[in-house]
Amino acid sequence: MKGIVIAGTHSGCGKTTVTLGLLAALTARGISVQSFKAGPDFIDAGIHRLATGRQSINLDLWMCGEEGVHNSFCRYARMGEISVIEGVMGLFDGDQGTSSLACMLRLPVILVVDAYGMAESAGALVQGYSAWASSSGIMLAGVIFNRVGSERHFERLNNAVQDVEVLGYLPRDADIEMPSRHLGLTTAEEMPMSRIQVESLAEKIEEHVSIGRILDLSDAGDEDTCERFVSRPGRIALTMRIAIARDVAFSFYYDENLDLLRDAGAEIVFFSPLGDSELPPDINAVYLGGGYPELYAGQLSANIAILSAIRAWVAAGRPVYAECGGLMYLSRGIRDFEGRFFEMAGIFPFETAMQRRRSHLGYREIRLKESCILGRAGAILRGHEFHYSNIPSGQDMKESGVETIYDAVDAQGRPQECTGYRIGQVLASYVHVHFASNQRSARHFINFIKENTWSGQS
Repeated sequence: MKGIVIAGTHSGCGKTTVTLGLLAALTARGISVQSFKAGPDFIDAGIHRLATGRQSINLDLWMCGEEGVHNSFCRYARMGEISVIEGVMGLFDGDQGTSSLACMLRLPVILVVDAYGMAESAGALVQGYSAWASSSGIMLAGVIFNRVGSERHFERLNNAVQDVEVLGYLPRDADIEMPSRHLGLTTAEEMPMSRIQVESLAEKIEEHVSIGRILDLSDAGDEDTCERFVSRPGRIALTMRIAIARDVAFSFYYDENLDLLRDAGAEIVFFSPLGDSELPPDINAVYLGGGYPELYAGQLSANIAILSAIRAWVAAGRPVYAECGGLMYLSRGIRDFEGRFFEMAGIFPFETAMQRRRSHLGYREIRLKESCILGRAGAILRGHEFHYSNIPSGQDMKESGVETIYDAVDAQGRPQECTGYRIGQVLASYVHVHFASNQRSARHFINFIKENTWSGQS
């Protein structure tokens, strides 16, 4: 099974740009590529779709465990001729980061080095990474330099590296840099790069990087990587129809979550809280993911028709599950960075307010204090929390009938304030849960909907 890992020396070195270019170049050659993103970041995974036109899958050892990640990789890797995994942070950052994933999957690693402001010193840097990789059991197969100023600059970099094969470079070019904002890169739904820019990036990879060698190196992985792959049972016949919010304001989903729901019997249909005037017909539940509702708060607030439809759905006692941006949408309203207030669905009695500084970032393990759409009381799931908004203090939950049903800790086991807010059959939280962290969660999700719905509802 062909596969490579694109790692970086640090966050911001250009590994997403190199990965996107490589994905686009391979796709342009007619090669079927399955991409993956190490860690919890679904923005980078979404950007992969710009190049391949297909879903990219997150591989996160902390959230899903070694067996879960292994089975996810093998399930999706079989859909392509070659797998390309984009790493997270720097190669050796984190106890269960890129290096751990490369070791577990026994795949060769290509290191992306930001060459801006550097020449011969690159040799020392790469030598250090090579030595540490060797001692860690990692196959450091090659180096790609990013932001190279000229052919002469590349020649100096290339001559300085002695221990690892140099596979090429990307020139310094503002046209191929992707814009970012407070939660990371601009999302794929907002088209941070035009089709012409993606094609230009692929051409630069073709011109300056040895794709043939990368394909050769991708054969260096262990042939037994998927020997112990546990195939999931076939999909259950469709029983429940779930409406999922998806547009430029709501795009943060783990694609594997949606596949796990499909496996459990869900038919997935999408709708836009920005542009639609009503919910899709014949649905049984609504799922509101994360995203950037704060950037589109005015438009969301002005779409009174869909807000009324959401309110009516909840008033009828129908199931809703919301994460982060979805929680903000279900709140009384969003107060943006300038302090302007925009009314939202008002399902929960509190408002959410944007902060100039990040409010929370990190892994979360939640234990359900009561049964809900995610599982039975006592069930444990894992996910990730990353947001700049918060719920201002002084807003009384109990008097408004809001229950808090999560106990949460971070990756080090320290208690966290994040919780699951429940009112009626609506559950919302700032935590993005990965359903693969608990094998029963997707099936329970569907069963909960069955128990709290009736067929033919429109």
